[in-house]
Amino acid sequence: MTGESGSDQKIDAITFEVLQNAIASVVDNMALTVLRTAHSGVIKDAMDYSTALCDRDGVVLAQGLTIVLHLGSFPDAVRAVIDRFEGDINPGDVFILNDPYLAGGIHLPDIYVIRPVFSPTSSNREVQCFVGVVAHHTDVGGIVPGSNSTDSVEIYQEGLRIPVVKLIDAGVENRTMLDLLMANVRLPDKVLGDLEAQISATATGEREYLQLIERYTSPVMSEFGTALLDYSEVLARNEISKLPDEVAKLAGYIDADNIDGGSPEGVKVNVKVSIIGDEIHVDFDGTTPQVKAGINSPLPFSKAGVFGAVRLILNSDIPTSAGYTRAIKVTAPESSIVNPTHPAPCGARGITGFRIMDTVMGALAQIIPDRVPADGEGGNSIVSIGGRDADGEPFGYVDLTAGARGGGPDHDGAEGVPHPGANIASTPIEIAESELPIRFEEYGIVPDSCGAGKYRGGMAQTRKVRLLEEEAVLQLRSDKRLHRPFGLQGGEPGDPSSNVLSSPNGESKLLPVLGMSLMKRDEVIEHTFAGGGGWGDPLDRDMESIQNDLLDEKITVTGAESDYKVVADPETLLIDEAATRELRGR
Repeated sequence: MTGESGSDQKIDAITFEVLQNAIASVVDNMALTVLRTAHSGVIKDAMDYSTALCDRDGVVLAQGLTIVLHLGSFPDAVRAVIDRFEGDINPGDVFILNDPYLAGGIHLPDIYVIRPVFSPTSSNREVQCFVGVVAHHTDVGGIVPGSNSTDSVEIYQEGLRIPVVKLIDAGVENRTMLDLLMANVRLPDKVLGDLEAQISATATGEREYLQLIERYTSPVMSEFGTALLDYSEVLARNEISKLPDEVAKLAGYIDADNIDGGSPEGVKVNVKVSIIGDEIHVDFDGTTPQVKAGINSPLPFSKAGVFGAVRLILNSDIPTSAGYTRAIKVTAPESSIVNPTHPAPCGARGITGFRIMDTVMGALAQIIPDRVPADGEGGNSIVSIGGRDADGEPFGYVDLTAGARGGGPDHDGAEGVPHPGANIASTPIEIAESELPIRFEEYGIVPDSCGAGKYRGGMAQTRKVRLLEEEAVLQLRSDKRLHRPFGLQGGEPGDPSSNVLSSPNGESKLLPVLGMSLMKRDEVIEHTFAGGGGWGDPLDRDMESIQNDLLDEKITVTGAESDYKVVADPETLLIDEAATRELRGR
């Protein structure tokens, strides 16, 4: 290690490696604390949260095994704490925030809990580091249950805005803040339970970091943090310098069919990716201006999408600290959907963050085609169903469904594996049905929904959910119906998504990809997300893989013939080689 990053460090290589793994364990143990103690399904089951350890300036040193799109947001949140309470940050303090315009947040349901860590032996009470948890809460108020409104026209409609506030002041709980929070959410017990899980996780982080200080001393830990950032930067720059110096442009689209007067093509995420020496520049000039709908992505979240996309093409051995982001420059026009200004709504900004990652990856595919997979389902769809039961008690079902990646240069797209921007799982059916007035009618993959290719995309999934109460509000956040997941290198696009609401009398209607509607008792919402795009010419796919897909019922006999020009027996599902040669010969 000595001298490798160019810094004047004295930590030997063995100690450096031990500490790198040690702080990774700290944030992972924080994540496990949240998982074990959270109350809501969106956190304990879907795992929509992240943990981080930042240096005293708020720069990320380590992130837990959770969500890529949260990584770039922590520095802004911690920086907001430092700026707001400079000179008044003390041992025993815990801070809370969620506002994108007042406090470095990324949307209101994502509440940050941040704790400064002080060395017990320090005489000047200097902050050693910050540990934090950001978690998606099941409700923070606003115009729809679940607070993921796509139809809000300003942030005031999206829920309770929290600037940087001391939730715990030198060990004393801020009861006023908690009372205010509980009075403004639909599910106070779950919100409070999840908040306590976050506080406990930061206590875990503080305890374990102090154990490292006790063993290695504060100066060594500080020196290690600097060395880690420099080391990550050097590795990233070395990787980037091996790439061709080229410029690639691509436009990605969000269907955004809930925006009145919007363009028929949807909302555009325009990117120009420039590789120059050992740096990557991503420019969003030409992106759609901010809109009157909750899909605007605050700049910290947009930057995280860029950082995540670039991270996927770099060596996995590079530490996931903010050091590697020093080699990535992001510029975004102000008052655009990737850099909105107050009071633009951003409750459903996740869809834009995913599209940023997808579009940057698509642009990179023009430069390094052998390292970039085809497009996937477009990130998590969110289906929220909320209302009150027969006893007048509020309920809220918030589910995040994903899992159809695009085919890659040497592999098929995976099913059931979430978008790389968010390591999020679907809520288990048994838990959702036992806690909420809903029933699942179907959950499975959709045959022939993948994009054909030498390596096919992942299959789409479908989930049908029946409402068992008299009435509820349905909020949908989905995408990729009009603009399907793209294939690469001759691969075909994946199938489009759909939202179908069916009534007990057999009538059904296609709902928009984004928007709010009402559900009545025994109505069923069927959400099918898009299939992954294919990679490479479908006629180059090997027959054994096609045969396996037929036997696994991932593709049908009809699909094999139309997509791959392969003939199979409809009864045995075995490929007829002679008929296939004859068909391809035509």
